[in-house]
Amino acid sequence: MTSDTRPATTSRARLASTIKSARDTMRKDAGLNGDLDRLPQLSWLLFLKAFAQREQVRATLDPEVVPAIEKPYRWEDWATNPDFSGDELKSFINDELLPYLAGLRGAAGDADDPRNVLSMIFRDVTNRMQSGTLLRDLVNLVEQIHFESSDDIHTMAFLYESILKEMRDAAGDSGEFYTPRPVNRFMVQQSFLKLGESILDPACGTGGFLVQAYEELSPQLRTAAQRARLHSNVRGIEKEPLPYLLASMNMLLHGIGAPRLVRENALLQMRDATTADRVDVVLTNPPFGGEEERSVVQKFPPGYRTHETSWLFLHAILDQLKRHGRCAIVLPNGSLFASGENSIGARIKAKLMKECDLHTIVRLPQGVFAPYTQIPANLLFFEKGRPTEAVWFYEIPPPEGRRGYTKTKPMRVEEFDPCVEWWGGEKREGRTEGGNAWRVPAAEIAKAGYNLDLANPHTDAALDHRSPEDLVNDLIKTEREILDLLSELRAQLADER
Repeated sequence: MTSDTRPATTSRARLASTIKSARDTMRKDAGLNGDLDRLPQLSWLLFLKAFAQREQVRATLDPEVVPAIEKPYRWEDWATNPDFSGDELKSFINDELLPYLAGLRGAAGDADDPRNVLSMIFRDVTNRMQSGTLLRDLVNLVEQIHFESSDDIHTMAFLYESILKEMRDAAGDSGEFYTPRPVNRFMVQQSFLKLGESILDPACGTGGFLVQAYEELSPQLRTAAQRARLHSNVRGIEKEPLPYLLASMNMLLHGIGAPRLVRENALLQMRDATTADRVDVVLTNPPFGGEEERSVVQKFPPGYRTHETSWLFLHAILDQLKRHGRCAIVLPNGSLFASGENSIGARIKAKLMKECDLHTIVRLPQGVFAPYTQIPANLLFFEKGRPTEAVWFYEIPPPEGRRGYTKTKPMRVEEFDPCVEWWGGEKREGRTEGGNAWRVPAAEIAKAGYNLDLANPHTDAALDHRSPEDLVNDLIKTEREILDLLSELRAQLADER
């Protein structure tokens, strides 16, 4: 009689050690440059290992089930053989395995068919490792990781998210802006999600909002049918291949076997959507400061055409929501400021406030998105179906004794606690003005050209109490906002030619 000496669950320390060894192995390979190369390499191998163990569970529950991956491409066919190494292994992966996975085809239109999920994920996956021997060492390390219990998956998910954070720090240099965990947790929490609601992040990145939404709702699950419906209701769109792969792995590690992710341009997806595609909740941090190509801009109605991505996302989301649908979205200060009858941003804000109840704007301190940007950001919460009567503002103060946040001293989730207490629950009851909160009637906002970049009236902002540095910073901010408006006007004139 033999016994399994492997622990029933994998300790966090042992997993961390294995992942560290995997990263050390990849550092030795000349084909990988930094975490932007190493994490995708590790992710698709982890995905195949996790997928293989899920397939084993499927086969146990239903002996008649048809495997999604055929021999000799299953993990157990090639990854578990330590003698399959060197150039032979590298050639198999490059020339056979990855093309096979990318070419899989399941039932047409069936988002839950594992073959469709696999083909979407592996469409742009490449093996970047040049050494077949180091590749074998890496596969051996991944083989040591097990996903057989919920504790194993939870521990691996925790470690994976810590690696994702490191990679996000590196990705910031390439213009990728990711939402810190405390911010997406707060946005999900204050959206008061319910089982049965469809939830979309049209700029899902590595899946932070979707995973947070799933974790918020999963404790309420009581039946297998509820779980299956939740899996299909948590949806994302991401056009870049690297974040798409990382989001797929992230969701798989959190228990979503067939992630409802689409790799497309979200603006085109939403503009081409039908009434049946509308959703109950949108949670998102869309890209801002970028410019969309002309073919995308032309999809929008005249008068709302701009190359600024954040405006296009906000406009598209308004049409993507069901009646009484809700949205929590991150927008920079420049988007709140845009005002005046000739400003496209002001027109989109007017559309927002006429079609939706923009009930709350949470103003974040500087540096929340460090190291990607020091631009201050805001969280907008609105519900479709009735016009805005008044907007409540709540300003999150910076930590005591500090002007903002840095990469080494990021925002903490408990800093949102006073705002959560003030919020007044799902019905937003008992809100009061004073301190960090104030209320502005919609008529005043409209009269001011839909400028939402409003300072806290309860803060002493007199010029004689402010430092020269603050005054210079405000002047720079104003100049940048003017440049943004001029760029928008130039793009508008170019579209009208």
